[in-house]
Amino acid sequence: MNSIAVIGAGITGVTTAYALMKRGLAVTLYDPQRYAAMETSYANGGQLSASNAEVWNALPTVIKGLRWMLKKNAPLLVNPLPTWHKLSWFSEFLAAIPQHDVNTIHTTQLAIAAREHLYAWAAAEQIDFDLERRGILHIYRDAQSFTAAGRISQLLAQGGLERRAVGPQEMREIEPHLEGHFYGGYFTPSDATGDIHLFTKGLAAACERQGVEIAYQHQLLKIHPQEQGVQLTLRQGEGEVLTRQHDQLVICAGVASRQLAAQVGDRLNIYPVKGYAITLPLKETHSQNQAPWVSLLDEEAKLVSSRLGPGRLRVAGTAEFNGQNLDIRADRIQPLVDWVRRCFPHVSTEEVIPWAGLRPMLPNMLPRIGAGRHPRIFYNTGHGHLGWTLAPATAELLADQLISTRTGHGLVSSH
Repeated sequence: MNSIAVIGAGITGVTTAYALMKRGLAVTLYDPQRYAAMETSYANGGQLSASNAEVWNALPTVIKGLRWMLKKNAPLLVNPLPTWHKLSWFSEFLAAIPQHDVNTIHTTQLAIAAREHLYAWAAAEQIDFDLERRGILHIYRDAQSFTAAGRISQLLAQGGLERRAVGPQEMREIEPHLEGHFYGGYFTPSDATGDIHLFTKGLAAACERQGVEIAYQHQLLKIHPQEQGVQLTLRQGEGEVLTRQHDQLVICAGVASRQLAAQVGDRLNIYPVKGYAITLPLKETHSQNQAPWVSLLDEEAKLVSSRLGPGRLRVAGTAEFNGQNLDIRADRIQPLVDWVRRCFPHVSTEEVIPWAGLRPMLPNMLPRIGAGRHPRIFYNTGHGHLGWTLAPATAELLADQLISTRTGHGLVSSH
């Protein structure tokens, strides 16, 4: 058949399918949902943020996290019930602390490359996704956190990113409606924001127009690696079980990637780290005029805001280690609402649309890109909180790696 199966129609799966299709390969994209981008790629913070490329593996982050564990409304919440998965993840997280600097630099480089691909693809396929190229402003309320941010800026600069320190006056010139007392900030003019759901849907439609088969409502049950290919057992909708044969397989299944990898003998220690978001419909002219257009990242609150066109404001953040749990808790949503009231008191919070998604995080905070133990099975997954920021670059890397293996397998393009 000479075809490639991609599992998962979120941002990483759709960008992977697109990158493979552009190389002339026959691609089938499978997803259990009825549409693209219905899980973690549905309502994230919206930031295309190379400036947020610092990995979390740092001792100050660990110390802060331990303090936060005692507060219900803190940015980080860890269910104290021990599980082997959680313990192994945190032990590997701590072991990756010595790689903090090099991993941060590498992530920055990926993020810069990714946005150029994303802009080019959106232009080529005429995808409207509320893109705003107004930069991202990181805000700090005390000298200690501002000084620490300066050290991170040096790492980002080594990765090729320019961002500059700004004082309180310039912060208000950048975003006039921001209220509060701040020590200073860092502004990254090259960063941007957009609606991940609209972009992913648009790119999925472009894939279909150009020959990618998208099999929605197909749940992958079993992977059968073979010498000459990979056989998949899938459930279509709620009933029929069928098998499909492909030459190669790429797993881009978010938090489900861990279980799928285990089927074929690969260890992929992804943990589902829950994040929350709220969307505020800006129905009144007053709210539209007072809501921020420049994207913000509040270091103390660990929250981000993104303007999605004239009529919506997205606020997102927090990290919750609570297993495969998608419950939307009022006490985790309330800090996001309170942040809007505090920083943008003239924006209406009468209507708040809450959402929660599971970020697929690996302990070293880097995505897994490339082949597994079986030479016909590949991975592009584990992007954590930066899937929207990194996916186009990792899709290109994965496509290049997969192409390089096809000669050895005697495979040729069917296009």
